[in-house]
Amino acid sequence: MTAAPDAPHQSLPEHQADRSFLGHPRGLAYLAFSEGWERFSYYGMTALLALYSAQYLFKPGHIEKIWGFARFRALLESFFGPLTPLTLGGAIAALYSGLVYLTPLLGGFIADRYIGRTRAVIFGAVTMAVGHFCMAFDETYLVALACILIGSGFFKGNLAAQVGDLYAPGDLRRADAFQIYVLAIQVAVIVSPIVCGFLGQKIAWHFGFGAAGVGMLIGLCIYLSGRRWLPAEPKPEPGHIAEPRPKLLPGEGKRIAVLVLLIPVIACAYVGNQEIFAAYELWGDAHYQLVFFGSAIPASFLISLDAIVSSVLLVCVVAFWRWWGKHHREPDEITKITIATFIAALAPLSLALGSMHEAATGEKVGLGWALGFHILNNLGFVNIYPVGSALYSRVAPKALGSTMMAAYLLALFLAGMIVTKLATLLDKLPGAVFWGMHAAIVAGAGVAFLIVRAAAGRLLTPSADEA
Repeated sequence: MTAAPDAPHQSLPEHQADRSFLGHPRGLAYLAFSEGWERFSYYGMTALLALYSAQYLFKPGHIEKIWGFARFRALLESFFGPLTPLTLGGAIAALYSGLVYLTPLLGGFIADRYIGRTRAVIFGAVTMAVGHFCMAFDETYLVALACILIGSGFFKGNLAAQVGDLYAPGDLRRADAFQIYVLAIQVAVIVSPIVCGFLGQKIAWHFGFGAAGVGMLIGLCIYLSGRRWLPAEPKPEPGHIAEPRPKLLPGEGKRIAVLVLLIPVIACAYVGNQEIFAAYELWGDAHYQLVFFGSAIPASFLISLDAIVSSVLLVCVVAFWRWWGKHHREPDEITKITIATFIAALAPLSLALGSMHEAATGEKVGLGWALGFHILNNLGFVNIYPVGSALYSRVAPKALGSTMMAAYLLALFLAGMIVTKLATLLDKLPGAVFWGMHAAIVAGAGVAFLIVRAAAGRLLTPSADEA
């Protein structure tokens, strides 16, 4: 009789019955630490990219060495006009941050249809490591960016999918597992700009990129060492469909239309947040009083500040909505997103006000303004991105659920394209105007959400069964 409670686990695969890591399968530890190191490398490199490009690589004596850069620059300038080293660095960093949300579509498709997730993750990790080390040489700058973009597309989405594969369909540990997984990412986002930023800005740029490359190799080694604890993959059969796809139901076409029309609106709501990895660092390096307790700090540390604020606010927001739900009726997703967008618009507006103060007094913008910007920006973002994910996953018809979730990520890509254009204006406009444009775009998205909520709110509101 005492063996009865364990009986259900005996019929499960070993990786699903395992509880040796904090009550979870041991494979979760390997996947979480692998992802943490990959994010360490990615965000460490991203924190340096705009600064390194504008302040070092695009200067005479270096820019001429980059393979194929003259044609690449000509292509960019055909869209954005003449670019200085400052605006060129910001534009490329913004373009890179946008394209990184397209490559997972390719990586996921190839993994599902041809090579499987494990091979895709290994290929992605190796390709990213090559890219990080290529950043150590002037000549291979574009090669490095291409490798990191492609590698990230193969690595990130497929590794996250393997987390879900560790659990049986009805295993309630799944949600907790992804919280542990996201925690590893948050730690990496906080630590990597400090480590790579210090090495890159205080010692030598190539030391910072080298640290990112080493981090990627550590992540790959952890993943390879834990393969035995991961679920075996079925061999993919190209073109094979296991089950017939469900058909669209009456009225679902209207839902699809609304979700598609919302994508550019959501992209505009993201503009303030996505600028953080592009022109914001360059602007902050020139205009913030980057002194903390008497010591000068690198501008790349601003990325760590953003990650810390984001982590704290994410916990606070989750707790707030749980409390609110117990005492009041919780608003639906589109209402939450609308409120959050107007809050997010206050973030670049605060920088516009800080720029006006700088112009009036001649004093650089204090770090208190930076803290205010990151608090307002993240208070908006943590109520837009995850709530938007929930909206799309609920409203999208079952026949196109995966497709619509992939389409939702296109908002981040479009935001990156908008930010790329805005970054080219950094040295052409006063700070108050530059950041005022960002605030106006985000606020405009808030107005668009109000219109959508009024015109199509019934299509997006949960039904009685969903509520």
